[in-house]
Amino acid sequence: MERSFVTVDVFTDCRFGGNPLAVVLDAQGLGTEEMQSIAAEFNLAESTFVLPPKDARHTAAVRIFTPRAELPFAGHPNVGTAFVLARLKTIFGKPVGEQLLFEEKCGIVRVDVLLENGAATGARVAAPGRLTRASDVSAEVVAEACSLNTGDIATDRHPPCVASAGVPFLFAQLKTRAALACARPRAEIFSQSIKPDLAIGVLLYVSEKRDSADLHVRMFAPLLGIVEDPATGSANAALAGLLAGLRPERDLTLRLMIAQGVDMGRPSLLEATAEKREGEVSAMSIGGKCVPVMRGTLDP
Repeated sequence: MERSFVTVDVFTDCRFGGNPLAVVLDAQGLGTEEMQSIAAEFNLAESTFVLPPKDARHTAAVRIFTPRAELPFAGHPNVGTAFVLARLKTIFGKPVGEQLLFEEKCGIVRVDVLLENGAATGARVAAPGRLTRASDVSAEVVAEACSLNTGDIATDRHPPCVASAGVPFLFAQLKTRAALACARPRAEIFSQSIKPDLAIGVLLYVSEKRDSADLHVRMFAPLLGIVEDPATGSANAALAGLLAGLRPERDLTLRLMIAQGVDMGRPSLLEATAEKREGEVSAMSIGGKCVPVMRGTLDP
């Protein structure tokens, strides 16, 4: 059977910016290997496959694939898939409302549609888990993996560390925007020292207010087939949680505008939020705008 697909650019209001996503609609009957092959053919950072939910109270089941692996959760695929379904207005014979519930490998994921004058313009996804912080990693390893000098990495706020809001990433703060622009991933060092069972990628960030953004970031995941990601929702949600946790206040709502993809010509803008209550990070979310790009069919 022919299957429809839609592509959208996520975390941008301009076509050919942001992070592209392919959404395969009505993926019933496709096996895991077929989905993985289709995702490899699209060769985007992620592709999603929409299936009927097991629980009728939920909107859909959604599976997420990079060109090389399936993910239990990711931010930009949820934002883009919700945007696509909101524009369709119905899926599997049911109307699509302003809040969607997706069944995913990580559990139930809530996504809220962003509206302007009644039309969907994007979405916001809640991280499915609480913030967890795992092992620290030496600045030397991060520098070598990203073609930097150890002195480029700032360690006064925190050492490079693994944290997760559903998917683990390795976070490292850099001292300058220039160092961020110079970073280049070295897959052989990732293979030796930053394997996917530790963290699926490295997110480098700089605290610098510029062009409406509070932070500028880059994310590399070469072992998943993503040399560089234009916008990484799950990582930036966790980054907001990590930074909120480091703040001295016991209660706060931290909102950050985060620029990503600038150095690869796919500028993206993400809004990350973290809630901290009684000294613990209790919730994180990531949101942004989307733009439709293409639609077509997969041949049977």
